Amino acid sequence: MSSLWPTGPLRVLVVGIDGVRLDLLPELETPHLDSVAAAGFLAPVEVDDATPTMSGPCWATITTGVGVAKHGVLGNHFGGNRLDVFPDFTTRLAAVHRRRTFAAGGWEPLFLARQGGPLFAAPGRLSYVAPVEDSPEAWEECDQRVTEEAVRVLGGADDPQASFVYLGAVDETAHFLGCGEEYRRSVETADQRLGRLLDAVRARPGYAEESWTVIVVTDHGHLDQGGHGGRSTVERTAWVAASGPGLPPGAPMETVRHVDVAAHVYAALEISPDPHWTLDGRPFTPALQPAPVG
Repeated sequence: MSSLWPTGPLRVLVVGIDGVRLDLLPELETPHLDSVAAAGFLAPVEVDDATPTMSGPCWATITTGVGVAKHGVLGNHFGGNRLDVFPDFTTRLAAVHRRRTFAAGGWEPLFLARQGGPLFAAPGRLSYVAPVEDSPEAWEECDQRVTEEAVRVLGGADDPQASFVYLGAVDETAHFLGCGEEYRRSVETADQRLGRLLDAVRARPGYAEESWTVIVVTDHGHLDQGGHGGRSTVERTAWVAASGPGLPPGAPMETVRHVDVAAHVYAALEISPDPHWTLDGRPFTPALQPAPVG
């Protein structure tokens, strides 16, 4: 996944793991995240001053490529949003470029018309898996089912060109139990699920001829006791890991921001954003940034 230039059909997988603290990763067994980072990079992301350190605003920024002033998601209730003007990348790619897209996860406002959602308005295929209750155990089971569905779709005949898979158990565990041993085990379990997704991609019959970009991203950090929404360093510190064409080991060469994720998805698919989209992000490396117009 570390070649410099695309050599075959272009595919992108974005895996969003909610609420993973960057400072704890060196202490944990995360071989699959480490493999993505080794083939490309893992870089810190600072949640900007205008963005609450909450899941709704951060995931909206990550998937739309614009900040809160444009997408209008200011909390975990998505009411008042402008996602019709600034859609997520799976919706925009499906509508404008007729690309096959896929989104999966279990947090209602991301996938359902509830709490002001959905964020993912119209991907080509959507899989919502409801947790049976609001508890760490239920969210682990939810993530397991999401992973199983994503493995089936990624490896099957649907052949999505751009996918987003959301895993929420880590964040829920921190809210209930703080960032102790249970939280750390949840991060390691999320990494195992990431490994299953990567295995599904590599097991595709045409994988040898395909050019895959993999992006793994978290939205915010957590206080030791669990919780976020404030402006402390640990809450504001997120991260992005990525590998794929145009991302040699050791990239990026510039500061990475949440708005850059969607911009890099478009670049990895060799799509030049329409200036009317007014994206705030840019691809992770200058090599993939579009040439200026005019």
